[in-house]
Amino acid sequence: MRFHRLSVAAIEGAYFLRYGAAVDSFQEQCMDLGDSLKLDNTTTISFTKYVPAGTNLTFPDNDPTCGQFSQIVSNDLCRVALLVRTSSVSNFSMEAWLPRNWTGRFLSIGNSASSGCIQYGDLAYTAALGFSTVGTNNPGHTGFSEEAFYKNGEAVKDFGYRALHTGVVVGKEVSNQFYDTQYSKSYYLGCSTGGRQGMKEAQSFPEDFDGIVAGAPAVAFNNLTYWTANFFNEFGPTNASTYVTPQAWLTFIHEDILNQCDAIDGAVDGIIEDPLLCDYRPENLLCNTTSTNSTNCLTSAQASAVRAAFSPVYGNGGALIFPAMQPGSEINGFPLVYITGQPFSYAVDWFRFAVYNNSDFDPYSLTIDDADNAYRIDPGDIESWASIAGFRDKGGKLLHYHGQADPIITSDISPQYYDFQSTRLAQPASELDSFYRFFRISGMSHCVGGNGAWMIGQSDMGNATLDPDANVLMAMVRWVEQGIAPDTIQGIKYNDDTAGEGVTIVRKHCRYPYRNIYVGPGLAGEPENWECVLGF
Repeated sequence: MRFHRLSVAAIEGAYFLRYGAAVDSFQEQCMDLGDSLKLDNTTTISFTKYVPAGTNLTFPDNDPTCGQFSQIVSNDLCRVALLVRTSSVSNFSMEAWLPRNWTGRFLSIGNSASSGCIQYGDLAYTAALGFSTVGTNNPGHTGFSEEAFYKNGEAVKDFGYRALHTGVVVGKEVSNQFYDTQYSKSYYLGCSTGGRQGMKEAQSFPEDFDGIVAGAPAVAFNNLTYWTANFFNEFGPTNASTYVTPQAWLTFIHEDILNQCDAIDGAVDGIIEDPLLCDYRPENLLCNTTSTNSTNCLTSAQASAVRAAFSPVYGNGGALIFPAMQPGSEINGFPLVYITGQPFSYAVDWFRFAVYNNSDFDPYSLTIDDADNAYRIDPGDIESWASIAGFRDKGGKLLHYHGQADPIITSDISPQYYDFQSTRLAQPASELDSFYRFFRISGMSHCVGGNGAWMIGQSDMGNATLDPDANVLMAMVRWVEQGIAPDTIQGIKYNDDTAGEGVTIVRKHCRYPYRNIYVGPGLAGEPENWECVLGF
């Protein structure tokens, strides 16, 4: 391993000499880092490499399901790859990107879904802003398959909490040694599974971060997973009487939802600001008794299934398992994910390989008892529905956001999480505001995209400005370092989601429990025509 690291340094030195480029102290320090780093014996340095600004990094060994094979780097940095053993049968890969323009801040990014993939876009985004940034492949496997969890509880622990936390510990040490000084503040940025990881950190490892930005969090993970599987129970295979086609969802059902709920916020603009106020009645689309054409209407069986989709799922004894899918998410494709005529594959894998360790588990037999079992077993201690009192007490700040048209994780779960914390901590919103703020982003899909003003600085894709009033990461930095908490988060929507094509919407998204209403008199796409209000 030492010979390999020296060889990399020698090759890079030869490159700079060949092309006549001076090797400055930052480059030298990076090339020598493999030999100078002192880490414990559970961590192996795979390589260290100086990456100049403008480099298009390629990842030929990345699993195809990760969907990323290159990343442009916009600033000079030192790239460090490591392998960390968490037990005799589990490990994870991680990278630290150490920028030349370091601000003294440390940051960890999160993951997505069951992804065994480092989020290189987020590494590039945050390193460009001067954070020493780390990211892991989280569950100790590559790609999106959960088969690596089969009879390996240690790998499930990595997915549940350990890989992220351990990566933070290792990453901080790498950063401190490389810059020869302690970082000043520590931050976290993640969405979806990354949102769950952020909440888990606040609950279980409150000392890891000063500020956490957590989006669309997959909290109550076992219940969430059953909820995703339950769509098949309600709609069945494509030949079932209850099945509803994607075309129906995307056309007349979506149109009917907007007809019933779009104007609740005062503006008919194709965006439902607060889906909690939308009590959608699919029975409005029932075919009449004399109809011979059911192309634009629903049978009784179909209407009942649609109502089930937009209703909470309850378990044995009437306990809530998971809240309803929110109306408006259908246009972003939730039926294309969950109503396919087959059981949802991520849920199948979780029950087979993590809950039951039974590769022959039949997903077609899934019942409410399986939800109870998953919650009771809680593989890998993955649940993240606990008090954040420790994070509050150490002075941490939590910025939580959720798209209100999320087709993957219903946005209804986030107000419930906020209200749970309020009750558990015995603090009203006026007191929670001092360390925990939750923003509902109307029209946003899952983490990115949608027909609302979804660009809020949450990722490389969602970065339109570094203004703290309109960038959740920079809002968090300002909150932690200057004590200025965000009252709203301004989002922007470009035509075709392309900056050069002009602006469609600018909107200031309210912090919960406030909600946005249109007060006019100007265009709905202009922020000054909206107001954050309490009450219904």
